[in-house]
Amino acid sequence: MDIIKQLQWRYATKKFDATKTLNAAKLNTLKEAFNLTATSFGLQTLSLVIVKNKALRESLLPHSYNQPQVVNASHLLVICIQEDIQEQDVVNYYNNIKTIRNTPESILKPYREQLVGIMQGKSVEQRQNWSKNQAYIALGNLMTVCAIENIDACPMEGFIPDKYDEILQLKEKGLKSVLIMPVGYRDANDMFSTLKKVRKSIDQSIIEI
Repeated sequence: MDIIKQLQWRYATKKFDATKTLNAAKLNTLKEAFNLTATSFGLQTLSLVIVKNKALRESLLPHSYNQPQVVNASHLLVICIQEDIQEQDVVNYYNNIKTIRNTPESILKPYREQLVGIMQGKSVEQRQNWSKNQAYIALGNLMTVCAIENIDACPMEGFIPDKYDEILQLKEKGLKSVLIMPVGYRDANDMFSTLKKVRKSIDQSIIEI
C-alpha cells in the first residue's frame, strides 16, 4: 500500500453513491481505528456514534445546513466528547491499566493522583475544550484509515451540535457532539473527485532545521 498515493486519492467527498454501503468488516476497521486513536494521557474522553438509519439522518439534515452527504453516505460518524470528566473516569482508567498490564498499585497511585489533580484544576469549559482537541486527533486518524481502506469521507464542522445532541439523545448519555463525518463511496459523477489537489509545495510547508 502506497500511503501517499492513497492520501492523494482521498478528498472531502461531496456526492456519495447512496446505493453503496460499507460492509461489516470496513465498519469494524473504523471502530477499531477510533478506539486505537492516541489521546492525551490515554484517557479516552471520546465516543463515536455511528448512524446508519436513513430516517434519523433525514431528521439531522436541516441541522447540517442541508448538506446531502449526511443522508446519502453509507453511514454518518458523529464524534462526541463527554460533557464533563469526573474523578471516577480517571480511577476507571487506571483500574483498566491495572487489569490489562497487572501494574502494581504502588506505581499507578502517584500518576492517578496527578491526573485527578490536573482535571480538577480545570473548569468544565476547559475540560471540554481539552476533550475537543482529542476529537480532532480522532478525526484525522479516521480520515487516514479511510484513505487506506478506500473509504470515502467528508469531515465536517458544519452542523448544529445542540440539535444533533437532542435528536440523537446524547445528553442522556453524558455526551456532546463536536464533529461529524459521512463515510461511504463516492458517486461516479462527483466532479470534485477528478480535480487536482491544491497544496503548497513541500518547501513552503515544511521547515527543516
